Amino acid sequence: MQIFNNKASLNNYLSSLGSINSTIGFVPTMGALHNGHLSLLKKSLENNSVTVVSIFVNPTQFNNQEDLAKYPRTLDNDVEKVKSVSDKIVVYAPTVDDIYDGNTTSIHYNFDGLENQMEGKFRPGHFDGVGTVVKKLFEIIKPTNAYFGEKDFQQLQIVRKLTTKYKLPVTIVGCEIFRESNGLAMSSRNERLSIEDRNEASLIYKTLLTAKELFGTKTANEVSKYVINVFKNQSKFELEYFEIADEQTLKTCKRKSEIINYRAFIAVFVNNVRLIDTISL
Repeated sequence: MQIFNNKASLNNYLSSLGSINSTIGFVPTMGALHNGHLSLLKKSLENNSVTVVSIFVNPTQFNNQEDLAKYPRTLDNDVEKVKSVSDKIVVYAPTVDDIYDGNTTSIHYNFDGLENQMEGKFRPGHFDGVGTVVKKLFEIIKPTNAYFGEKDFQQLQIVRKLTTKYKLPVTIVGCEIFRESNGLAMSSRNERLSIEDRNEASLIYKTLLTAKELFGTKTANEVSKYVINVFKNQSKFELEYFEIADEQTLKTCKRKSEIINYRAFIAVFVNNVRLIDTISL
């Protein structure tokens, strides 16, 4: 297995592979890998001659420094998990300076309003940080295809917008959400939950399933009221937001239209651990 900590040596290695018909699949991660990440790696392996995974906790996308400090960093364990999928996967685990060249700041992006919805409302500057690091990683690795999970659907749409606006030569592949047996969306943050909290957090997905069912006959506002009431009396849970939005524009649904695909988005704190989830309606 090839592991690189700096972009110069990674570039030299990737350049040395140099086949005209070779394709590079790329899975960007912030580590604390789980089966959802591994499913992205498997998809990349199926469709590309080379697969690269980055393991990098990006400081510029955290608006909460305490959250950044608590974010799990488990590089050795992550490498073992990658190896369990294939020892041919290339790991890029850079330092902050290697990515940012000593200037750890975000570029300000205009994503045509996508950045102002949901996560953007509650995490100022978050998507500037995401756009900055993803663009840097794409420029370093030069992937043919890049794989992102749909749990972070807003992020997926923003990365698609980034590649379109900046004419980046990479195909963005969205992949279905991987879930625990109880329905909880797999997330690196789940590692911070107790076993009891992880079990009880299945309420998030159960609520989304009910919301999907209700959306067939109820208005978006009625569905939102239902979700708010579910979490109102749950002492362990604090609902940050629930939104029903247009999948393309991410604008909140005011009145249903038959020609728009809608998606529900939710963010919930479970004993101070922030979890997000989403479901197509």
